[in-house]
Amino acid sequence: AVMGNILHFFKEYVMTVEQILQTIRPRRQLLKITQSNLAELSEVSLRTIKALEEGKGNPTIELLLKVLNVLGLTLTTAERVHNE
Repeated sequence: AVMGNILHFFKEYVMTVEQILQTIRPRRQLLKITQSNLAELSEVSLRTIKALEEGKGNPTIELLLKVLNVLGLTLTTAERVHNE
């Protein structure tokens, strides 16, 4: 039962790249930053910002970090739960 609870917790809190990208537009809007401003501040092209907000592409971690940093967000890592 404990392992089932841990796995349930793990699945609920692991985000896919698509889910991470879905956080960009709402956060940008909350901070009242335009796509152009975000592009300039994160040193990423406007085209890339638009693509990210549309959930397109397969961004590198470096690119994601640039954008998320400007938005006051971060990526975190955690030890993976292993099935025994």
